[in-house]
Amino acid sequence: MNSFKDRVAIVTGASRGIGLGIAKTLVERGAKVCITARKPEALEEAVNELGGPDVAMFVPGKADDTDHQDEAIAKTIETFGRLDYLVNNTGINPVYGPTLDIDPAAAAKILGVNVLAPLGWTKRARDAWMGEHGGAVVNVASVAGLGASPGIGMYGVSKAALIRLTVELGAELGPKIRVNAVAPAVVKTKFATALYEGREEEVSAAYPMKRLGVPADIAGAVAFLLSDDAGWITGQTMVLDGGVTLGGGL
Repeated sequence: MNSFKDRVAIVTGASRGIGLGIAKTLVERGAKVCITARKPEALEEAVNELGGPDVAMFVPGKADDTDHQDEAIAKTIETFGRLDYLVNNTGINPVYGPTLDIDPAAAAKILGVNVLAPLGWTKRARDAWMGEHGGAVVNVASVAGLGASPGIGMYGVSKAALIRLTVELGAELGPKIRVNAVAPAVVKTKFATALYEGREEEVSAAYPMKRLGVPADIAGAVAFLLSDDAGWITGQTMVLDGGVTLGGGL
């Protein structure tokens, strides 16, 4: 098991679901974490679940708000003394339907949160700490970015862009900073409920592993990509899909 003793991470969108699962794994392996999301009450509960203020802190705000990004990074370094890891987990998908019918403002918001926010967080992490001291970034993308995703097309476009952003930043930020991504299929979280609720057995049947993902499936892979064991990996996207894309599905 990789140790993260004396390491510090920021995990965005981590009051629940995949983000909280990632934060738990990092804390279990010795890291201290700052978690972010919009709702202070949920973040406070999550910090208590993680073990309290000795190992976790929170900064509420919107992921695409640059002032929030500055505040979270500054407070993390002020509180824990460093910033080794950044996990860009926040993602939104507020619309469902044909891509051509999407409201332009909704499309812009999806791209702003799912693509431009990770870019902003990474830039600020580099400028505040990682550019001098080194570090690792993991972006949480999606298998929706790997192929057609009917009904959530703009979400898929944004995740495809995030995968491409991972490539570009991996090339630009080495050797000091490694940047990788994970691309999960359906994971059992509140965010993905509409994709499986009431028909989990039917949805799972398309997966060679015959089950949907859980946050721990994603957290372990993220921890590996952040760790020194992945020290020669950058610009890559790890597909975490229970095998569903092997048959062309998403």
